[in-house]
Amino acid sequence: MIALSPEPIDLNALLAAVRDERLGGIVLFLGAVRRDEDATGRVRALRYELHEPMARQALERIGAELKRFGELRWAIAHRTGELAPGEISVALAVATPHRAEAFAACRYAIDRLKATAPIWKELVYDSGATAWAEGVSL
Repeated sequence: MIALSPEPIDLNALLAAVRDERLGGIVLFLGAVRRDEDATGRVRALRYELHEPMARQALERIGAELKRFGELRWAIAHRTGELAPGEISVALAVATPHRAEAFAACRYAIDRLKATAPIWKELVYDSGATAWAEGVSL
């Protein structure tokens, strides 16, 4: 399951997508918007933009890479648009037969998403100023 939407992430749907009675280790990672402060000022929101066909392709590629962890099911959801501090921007669920593989696969997937997916974030400051975050994603 890959969900890319401005709507809040449905965590129950994400978990339902990975549930399998053969897989006992389920890890759910949630990434929330932080209220950061830097030299420009205090961040009041993040705006996420993506190129949907390319983002979907990158996430499917990451899913294929997860085969290295053995039998598993995975699902990912990423929000688009403007999100306030505390809102969930990304959620990833991984289920494997045992917890060690689930944790490893989940960490691998979120790290690969951050490094390779064409998802960009723009910082919106209390002053109204904006700046694009460096890096490919998140």
